[in-house]
Amino acid sequence: MMTRAWKLPTVTGPYFLSLLMMNSCWLLGSASSGADPQQATQEYAHSIRLDGDIILGGLFPVHARGERGLPCGELKKEKGIHRLEAMLFAIDLINKDPDLLPNVTLGARILDTCSRDTYALEQSLTFVQALIERDASDVRCANGEPPVLARPDKVVAVIGAAASSVSIMVANILRLFKIPQISYASTAPELSDNTRYDFFSRVVPPDSYQAQSMLDVVTALGWNYVSTLASEGNYGESGVDAFVQISRESGGVCIAQSLKIPREPKPGEFDKIVLRLLETPNARTIITFANEDDIRRILDAAKRNNLTGHFLWVGSDSWGAKISPVVQQERVAEGAVTILPKRASVDAFDRYFKSRSLSNNRRNVWFAEFWEENFGCKLGMHGRKPGGARKCTGLEKVGRESTYEQEGKVQFVMDAVYAMAHALHRMHRQLCGGIPGLCPRMANVDGKELLSFIRHVNFNGSAGTPVTFNENGDAPGRYDIFQYQLNNRSAEYKVIGHWTNQLHLNMEALQWREGTAPLPASVCSLPCRAGERKKVVKGVPCCWHCERCEGYHFLSGEFSCELCPYERRPDRNRTGCQPIPIIKLEWHSPWALVPVFISVTGILATIFVMVTFVRFNDTPIVRASGREMSYVLLTGIFLCYIITFPMIATPDVAVCSFRRVFLGLGMCFSYAALLTKTNRIHRIFEQGKKAVTAPRFISPASQLAITFSLISVQLLGVLVWFAADPPHTFVDYSEQRSQDPERARGVLKCDISDLSLICSLGYSLLLMVTCTVYAIKTRAVPETFNEAKPIGFTMYTTCIIWLAFIPIFFGTSQSAERLYIQTATLTVSLSLSASVSLGMLYVPKVYVIIFHPEQNVPKRKRSFKAVVTAATMTSKLSQLAAERPNGEVKTELCEGVEAGVLPTKTTYVSYANHAT
Repeated sequence: MMTRAWKLPTVTGPYFLSLLMMNSCWLLGSASSGADPQQATQEYAHSIRLDGDIILGGLFPVHARGERGLPCGELKKEKGIHRLEAMLFAIDLINKDPDLLPNVTLGARILDTCSRDTYALEQSLTFVQALIERDASDVRCANGEPPVLARPDKVVAVIGAAASSVSIMVANILRLFKIPQISYASTAPELSDNTRYDFFSRVVPPDSYQAQSMLDVVTALGWNYVSTLASEGNYGESGVDAFVQISRESGGVCIAQSLKIPREPKPGEFDKIVLRLLETPNARTIITFANEDDIRRILDAAKRNNLTGHFLWVGSDSWGAKISPVVQQERVAEGAVTILPKRASVDAFDRYFKSRSLSNNRRNVWFAEFWEENFGCKLGMHGRKPGGARKCTGLEKVGRESTYEQEGKVQFVMDAVYAMAHALHRMHRQLCGGIPGLCPRMANVDGKELLSFIRHVNFNGSAGTPVTFNENGDAPGRYDIFQYQLNNRSAEYKVIGHWTNQLHLNMEALQWREGTAPLPASVCSLPCRAGERKKVVKGVPCCWHCERCEGYHFLSGEFSCELCPYERRPDRNRTGCQPIPIIKLEWHSPWALVPVFISVTGILATIFVMVTFVRFNDTPIVRASGREMSYVLLTGIFLCYIITFPMIATPDVAVCSFRRVFLGLGMCFSYAALLTKTNRIHRIFEQGKKAVTAPRFISPASQLAITFSLISVQLLGVLVWFAADPPHTFVDYSEQRSQDPERARGVLKCDISDLSLICSLGYSLLLMVTCTVYAIKTRAVPETFNEAKPIGFTMYTTCIIWLAFIPIFFGTSQSAERLYIQTATLTVSLSLSASVSLGMLYVPKVYVIIFHPEQNVPKRKRSFKAVVTAATMTSKLSQLAAERPNGEVKTELCEGVEAGVLPTKTTYVSYANHAT
């Protein structure tokens, strides 16, 4: 029979009949041509046949894929022979079990797939021969004779295959003939499609579960940039597709490259694949869905290219815990994380397999080949082992003269056979009513009916775990997670976790190459530092550039920055916002110390003056100064000094109230008193030019009434201010809001705006200006009679101070030091204004009172007329002095003066003491 490459069958029975006729004619021709009669039995040379009441088919990769056009290659001891013997062993146990299929014997027809889907498709035609009606009347062999048609065994179900590509190919044929199929190793997600593979079931979970578990492992290890590597075929490609699909849905892992290993790789192909994987060096993790042979060759290529330790391998169940892929390349495979459906070693199978020998295992047609391969010997003249190998004695023993370790899928092979047996048992119990043996209703097993029983089986398998199927024929996902580790020159697969719908990983059990970090990295971009957002590269969500959140922005999410609330600023790491520190003018600040010093000095000086005036209250100097108005003026000076302290104190409702009241009140007291005095002087001398009668409202009581009337206007304005806008504090975050958030400060303030300040001081400044005008008008009044000139000098100096205050105060409104500059400027200006008044108006008087008491003596009282006349003559004397020589002036004045003579010493005149 020639080897043919079959596509998925879309034809019906007659097509297969012609194929079977070809086989029959080939056998007849061989016999009639004098060929060796044993060639007529070639049909069974590559298959195992066990008689029984019910025949199960079996598909196993006894040999590897052949090269150079050959269908089959070298023998697979574990994946082939171990699994095959597991099916035979399971059938033996079932046939011996009196409670399972009583008096019903299971038989088998087991074929070799040679790890090739096309070859397996050809072999699987054996399973459907009995279901095809044969009409050979029109069929003739090449020699013209009719074909010899042997009666084939009827296969009711098939166990297998191993590779997903083989199972898919075979399932397309078996479903046409309604033959159920249970695989022990095929995990391709495609096989879960119940509309296309409705007669397919499996005792291993699909790769969609495996892909999810692998993704969970990669995520748990912090690897988000990986490449995938798949063997060409359904298993590899569908496994990678499932992984890529799930990773896209989760969004946590990006695929750098997806490479495929051809079915027939050319020389150097694996070196090219390794070099291509190296094109994305940051993607160190390689997700592999490849067969055992491809895994071994890709590891070897990595070793040849000196890439040992660079790649981080994550292998699917085709790698699992197998030794063969890593033999002689342990270093390059070190640290590999592999997945394997949860399994347990079947001790009974170990005992069974170790007891196999050439004499008691003749039913296995490949066992002799296994014997030669396993013990490195040859069997007589018919031995297949080339070279000078020793001759096999037949007394060798598995596990004694050779190493033995149970293959990982043995458990699943036995579970598949038992699942079929349990389904047949329930079917037998329902159709045969519990009658032992095969009843007529089961003579021809209905595949569709058997399938329904298969999907409803539920029993504990050989590992003690439940064996069940869902509506798609898939087993539940249960995986063990392994890592290939080297310890003291010995290598082993160590269980590091398990997956049952979610991952349970023992991070402490992980072990990596010496000299590497505790957990190697496989990321496209390193994590951004604190306060940096990720700017993702378009189309590659795992690759990004880091951008720092600038200004008052903080990292609100992985990819975005947000602006902090106005009263907050980013913390040091820019991962959140924190309150902006609130500041105020501290007492120890230089901006406060200078005003406080001036204020304290002024307060002490004012108190000293007041005490002096009170002590010498009835002396001429004090009385001449106008005692009542002096005390009002000194009170205003004191208030101007005292306002410094609430201006510097920590703002609260009480402090803010004091600021509102006393900010303009001190100046109002001072300039109201000065205005009243200058106005009185002006009115007196203006009145004296017209008549000798005194003007109205020049008495002390009248002066106080006028002064307090002016002050009441200020107090009334303050009361209105209190009613309209009760005092409160607030924090001004704009004043010191700098470009650098670290320097940002909130300033605790009273709610006194610049406009409110102007309004509060405006009335006092108006009084000051008015007083200055009167001071100018009374500048010609001789100081012998009053203090008009000192008042004038006081007002001129005060105006200069406040003219300097305005540009300094309002010109620094945008300065970062605004709080300090404006507070210091305002308090110093108030203190200087008070100091000017105190120094020019009262310091000379205090000096005379203390140091020259002889001048502070009472003089005779003069009438208002005499005072005015003397003041008028003095004024004229001043005017003529500028126009005439000294002698002439004196002569003219002497002629015009009546009997009175001007005093030769300075006399302090108090208008309050003169008769009016």
